[in-house]
Amino acid sequence: MKNQNLTYLRWPLLAILTVIAAACASMGRPEGGPIDEDPPVFIKSNPAPGQLNVSSDRIIIEFNENIQVDDPLNKVVISPAQKTPAKVTGVGHRVTVMLQDSLRENTTYTLDFTDAIKDLNEGNQIDGFALDFSTGPTLDTLSISGMVFAAENLEPAQSMLVGVHSNLADSALTTLPFDRITRTNQLGQFTIRNLKPGDYHIFAINDVNRDNKWDRSEDIAFYPVTISPTASRAQVSDTLKTADGSADSIVMREVTVFAPNDILLTWFNENYKSQYMSKNERRQRHIINLEMGAASDTLPSMRFVGGPFDGEDFGLRSVLEASATRDTLTYWIADSAVIALDTLYVAATYLRTDTLDQLSWTTDTLNFSLRPQKKKDNKKEDGKKKEEKSDSTATAPKIDLLNIKSSIGSQAEIYSQIILEADEPIRSFRPEAFHLAIKEGKDTVWTDVTEPAFTIAGQYNPRRLTATYNWKPGARYRLTVDTLSIVGIYDHHIGNLSYEFSVRPVEEYGNITFNITGLDSTSAFVQLLNSQDAPVYTVTVADGKADFIHVLPATYFARLVMDSNNNRKWDKGSVADSIQPEDVFYFPKKINLKKNWDIAQSWDLYESPVDLQKPNDIKKNKPKARKGESERRDEEDDDQYYDEFGNPAVDPDDPFGKRKKNNYNRTPNNNLSRNGLGTLR
Repeated sequence: MKNQNLTYLRWPLLAILTVIAAACASMGRPEGGPIDEDPPVFIKSNPAPGQLNVSSDRIIIEFNENIQVDDPLNKVVISPAQKTPAKVTGVGHRVTVMLQDSLRENTTYTLDFTDAIKDLNEGNQIDGFALDFSTGPTLDTLSISGMVFAAENLEPAQSMLVGVHSNLADSALTTLPFDRITRTNQLGQFTIRNLKPGDYHIFAINDVNRDNKWDRSEDIAFYPVTISPTASRAQVSDTLKTADGSADSIVMREVTVFAPNDILLTWFNENYKSQYMSKNERRQRHIINLEMGAASDTLPSMRFVGGPFDGEDFGLRSVLEASATRDTLTYWIADSAVIALDTLYVAATYLRTDTLDQLSWTTDTLNFSLRPQKKKDNKKEDGKKKEEKSDSTATAPKIDLLNIKSSIGSQAEIYSQIILEADEPIRSFRPEAFHLAIKEGKDTVWTDVTEPAFTIAGQYNPRRLTATYNWKPGARYRLTVDTLSIVGIYDHHIGNLSYEFSVRPVEEYGNITFNITGLDSTSAFVQLLNSQDAPVYTVTVADGKADFIHVLPATYFARLVMDSNNNRKWDKGSVADSIQPEDVFYFPKKINLKKNWDIAQSWDLYESPVDLQKPNDIKKNKPKARKGESERRDEEDDDQYYDEFGNPAVDPDDPFGKRKKNNYNRTPNNNLSRNGLGTLR
C-alpha cells in the first residue's frame, strides 16, 4: 500500500518537472525578434587597464554577457613572449588568464586577444581587444600598426605572428625571441602595443615551432628600415546626430595619434631546403634515377668506379634528362656494354649542405645493382614455346617501334606549339621528313604548305621535339612524319605518324588590352588569372600596355608583377641579402570576355589601396561571416555596382563603391612603394 501511494505521488511531480522543462526550453530570443549582432562589452578587469605596480599573475576580465574564448593557444598573444603558454579560460561573463612565467620587474604586459573573445549565443567577436598593465611605476604606450599580405598573391595573412626587435643586429631574428608580439586578424591587420621609445626592426613570421624566432623554412616578411614609433595629439572631427536623426552637427575633439600606423609587410618563403641526395636507384637496366633534396643550378659529376670503364665520365655513356629545377635527374644509359652489367659503381660528386649550413662538395660512391630475373619453370610455358616453334604459320618477329605522343588534339589554338614526345631520348631525326598539308573553307583536297621547323626542346629535354607555327584560324591541318625518320638512342624507329586537327576560328576569341599607369623603369608582366587565381595567359608590358590577343572567352582577373630581373617570373625575397620580394598588383575588377569582343581597361597601379586591390571573387582568406549576418548588402552591391559587361562600375569620386579607403596606399612619389608611410630612419 505504501509503494502504491508513492506511485501516485510521482505523477504530479512529473507534471511539474515537465512544465519547468518546457519553460526552460522556451528561454532565449522570442520568435521573430532581432538577432543579437553586438559583441560583448568590457565591464571591468583586475588588474584594471593600465594599472601600475601589478604583482599578481592572475588576470580576470568581465563582460556584460556570457562569453567564450576561441582557440586561445593560437589567438591570445601575450607580450613579452611567454616561454610557457598562459592558461586562458572563459566561463560565464568572465575570462581568466593565468601566467605561467614569473612576472618581470618594471615591464609593461599586453594581453592581446585579437578576435578570440565572442559571445556565447551568436558568436559576435570583439576584434582587437587587448588589456595592458605594468609591474613597475610606468606604462609603455607607443604602438605600431599595419597589415600583412602574401607577397605573391596579396592574400591577407591571417593569424600570422608579428614581432619587433630592439636589438638591431642581423642575428637577433634567428637567435632571440621578439621583444613584443601580436597576431594579425582576419583582414591581415595588426597592432603591436605598449612599446618603449626607440628604434625597432619589425617582422612577420608563421612561427611553426612556436619559439618566437625565425627558422629559414618558415614564412617571413621584413621591413627594410628601422621604425621609431611616436605619439602626437591631433584634432579630428565627429558628426553628432539628434536622437530622431533629423539633424546633425560637426564637433572637433583632440585625440592621440600613434605612428606609424600604415606599415605594409609582404611575406614570402625562401623555400630553403637542405641539399643532399635523397634517392638513387636503378629500377630498369638502362635507367638510373637520382633525386636531390633541393633545387640546384649545378649538376653532379659522375664517374665509373672499377670494372671495364673505371675512371671514365659516366655522362659520355649516358644521356641526361633533368627537371627544370635540376632536383630530379634521369640518366638513360646509351652503351649496351654498360647496360649489360648487373652491378655499376659510380662516384657522384655534388654539392651538399654541411653542418655549418653551407654548400660544400662531397663525393659518394653509389652502388646500382640489378637482381637477376627468376627463370620461369612452367610446363605450360614450355609447351606453348614448343607449339610456336612447330607452327609453320608463325609470323615474323615483332619489331619494337619508337612511341611518340603529340600535344595537339583534335583542335588547336592559334598560338599552339607542337610538342612530340618520345618514350626514350632521341638520337636523330630528319627535318625534311615532316610534312604539313592544309584544307581551307570548303576545300576537299589537301594542299602542301611549308612544314614546321622542329628542334630538340633543350639540352636536358632529350625526348621532346618542339615547333611553333603561324596557324591559319579556322583551317584544318594534317601533319605526317616519314617512317623511320626519328631514331631513339636504343635504335628504335618511328612507324607511321599522322595527325589531323583543326585550328579554332578567330571569331571564337576575344582580345583584352590594359593601359597601365604608375609603372617605374622596372620591366613588368601581366597575367590573366582564372577563378582559382591561377595564371592562364602571360604577356610582357610594352610602352605601358599589356595586349592579350586571341584569348578564349571566360571570366578573368589580372595580376601585374614588377619583374626587376626580367625573367618573366615572380621572385621571392632574401632575408640575408635584404631583398624584398617583387611587387605584385591586382586589377580590382573582374573581366567577362565574350566571343569576338575587344575590351580595353585603364589600370592605375596606385589608385587602389593594397587591401582593396584583389577582387573578393578570388580572395581565399576572407573574414568569416558572423552567425546570422545578412548577405543583402553584398547582393545589392553586385546589382548596383556592376556594369553591362559584368565589371564593377567605377565612380570617379569613389572607385570602390561604398567601401572605405585606408592609408595603405602605394604611391610612387614617396619612394617607399610598398614599404609604408611611417616614421622611418
